[in-house]
Amino acid sequence: MTIDNIPTMTDERLDQKMQWQSGLVIKSVPTVEPGLEMLVAGTTEPGADIDIIVPVYNEAHVLAASVNRLNSWLNRWAAQGSPTTRITIVDNASTDRTWRQARKLAASLDRVRAVHLSRKGRGRALREVWTMSDATVLSYMDVDLSTNLNAFPGLVAPLLSGHSQVAIGSRLDRRSRVIRGGKREFISRSYNHILRLSLGAHFSDAQCGFKAIRSDAAAELLPLIEDTQWFFDTELLVLADRAKLRISEIPVDWVDDPDSRVNVTRTALDDLKGVARMEKNLIMGRYPLRRIRNALIAPLDTSSVAAPPQYMAATA
Repeated sequence: MTIDNIPTMTDERLDQKMQWQSGLVIKSVPTVEPGLEMLVAGTTEPGADIDIIVPVYNEAHVLAASVNRLNSWLNRWAAQGSPTTRITIVDNASTDRTWRQARKLAASLDRVRAVHLSRKGRGRALREVWTMSDATVLSYMDVDLSTNLNAFPGLVAPLLSGHSQVAIGSRLDRRSRVIRGGKREFISRSYNHILRLSLGAHFSDAQCGFKAIRSDAAAELLPLIEDTQWFFDTELLVLADRAKLRISEIPVDWVDDPDSRVNVTRTALDDLKGVARMEKNLIMGRYPLRRIRNALIAPLDTSSVAAPPQYMAATA
């Protein structure tokens, strides 16, 4: 028998063998969006304080390295008495081996859960997984880990304490250290300036892939968000801002990923269309902003409000 004639296992049979050996359970889960299919593999243990969502599309070449790095950092943070954490990889209908890589990580790492969606869209991924999560704080970060992970404790602390409802990393804070090309820097600053002029935004950086929200705030805001792509972040922040929720910002150290799959120019144009849509909706009074604020913000009693706890950062 020549080497060309040696039978090989198909990807499907390899996947079945991997699932059998690891005991990995894959199940279908109901979705918010009609007709959308969602599969979940890995840990289903309840009770994580923080769910860290990592949305991915055709990222098989970097997924394992990034998730292992994040998991190791979280292990060091846990050794210092951190809140409990879960990593949820969300595969957005990838056409490479991303979903298989995600399942392998879910099978080998206790903290990791893998989710597969039948349609693309980062906003769609965040909406679906944040909606089904049982964690107190829902966060996300880009798979390239462009943001230094040592900023993560400061991101989630004001949410865990109840001090704020939303938290974002800002690359435009003067204390931030950012390495990225001039074109991206110009587009980012211009876009955020447009948000301040057109929508009266009080936050500085709508597009940094390093955000978190309390689950009770997510339950109020997610049903109002129309976008399923990159404008999702802006829509979330503008709604929170207009409802006068507390948005905490932290400076970040950021190194831009030269292999980013984002078409910056096309995304910026789509975002401008989203801005125009939100302007119209705000003028027409289509958002229940007062109800959201009343549901989430109790009258402030300064005698009982504690400062956000400060968790030590693990070494990245």
